[in-house]
Amino acid sequence: VTGQFPKAVVLSCVDSRVPIEDVFDKGIGDMFVARVAGNIVNEDILGSMEFSCKVSGAKLVLVMGHEYCGAIKGAIDKVEMGNLTSLLKKINPAIDRCEEHFHGKKTSKNPEYVDLIVRENIKISVENIRSQSTILKEMESSGEIKIIGAYYDMDNGEVTFYD
Repeated sequence: VTGQFPKAVVLSCVDSRVPIEDVFDKGIGDMFVARVAGNIVNEDILGSMEFSCKVSGAKLVLVMGHEYCGAIKGAIDKVEMGNLTSLLKKINPAIDRCEEHFHGKKTSKNPEYVDLIVRENIKISVENIRSQSTILKEMESSGEIKIIGAYYDMDNGEVTFYD
């Protein structure tokens, strides 16, 4: 109760079907978890990650997206609703990157397209952490931490990691 020293900080989607501590079989005090729809990066999340690594000693920054992501579907559909509108726009770079090399139906009803955007969005969030936090980038460059992405398959509970 007087301190905390989790080994990892995980940025995941707010989706209730992806309980991070359960996915990794961890309990209280085992990891820092930041959750936001679409596992997007913003200033507050970066500050939390910097605290987790630089102050509390976490050695891993993990961005985990997941199958059937509603935020990704909302971004594809260009949903506009209050503050969600600006959040979903942060997913547009993933959609834009996949525009040219995906040749099927580009709709939220196409699971292959949604899955492609989910995976690209994870990569972009990892890139954004490196480009928007000099603290985390320097820690990674010096070998103090790793920053990686992961994909959670909701059908079988499998997590796939990628650098």
